[in-house]
Amino acid sequence: MHYHKEGYKIMLIGSILIIALLLVDINYLGEIPLLMATIGLLLLVLLIIIIQFFRVPHRTITISDNGIVSPADGTIVVIEEVDENEYFKDKRIQVSIFMSPLNVHVNYYPVDGDVSYYKYHPGKYLVAWHPKSSTENEHSTVVVKKDNGVEVLFRQIAGALARRIVCYAEEGKRVKQAEEVGFIKFGSRIDLLLPVDSDILVSIGDKVKGQVSEIARLN
Repeated sequence: MHYHKEGYKIMLIGSILIIALLLVDINYLGEIPLLMATIGLLLLVLLIIIIQFFRVPHRTITISDNGIVSPADGTIVVIEEVDENEYFKDKRIQVSIFMSPLNVHVNYYPVDGDVSYYKYHPGKYLVAWHPKSSTENEHSTVVVKKDNGVEVLFRQIAGALARRIVCYAEEGKRVKQAEEVGFIKFGSRIDLLLPVDSDILVSIGDKVKGQVSEIARLN
């Protein structure tokens, strides 16, 4: 396991602030040992949470020619047919993955192919499970076109805690399934928009793992 470059600055600043607060805690609350220990423990737990948020585990990835490999760790919260109005302008099957602050927050390409569309959208910071978060929150939309012509759209969506989406996609770029596409800081969500005839392999409430879990198969 290693740590993501997007977290270096936050981890450094967080560590300095928490160490400073620990020193204040020791100096000013030394005569109240129980309170000093409680505050010190809470500060250390906070530091651990910040550091673990940016972890990048080493995994044995799943490669599937017709499969959609999970672009993120998290929980399946939506599976429904929707009207996709940004790119396809037709009906698609939406599969949404909610990432809690405790999940790994690296995002991955779900399929091989060429990036045929990329756009960043500034927006609101509704809670990630809110129905309107897909279109009204800060988000990035990426479409990958497979060699057989099938296109898969996915969105990185900021949540109430997330304030910055990082996306490395570029139109025309050749990408590999399970390759890193970006990072979302703190609680967030990924929406997959798939052809309506796709075979969905997950159910609401399922826990999925980025680079590993197969979400669906294309026909």
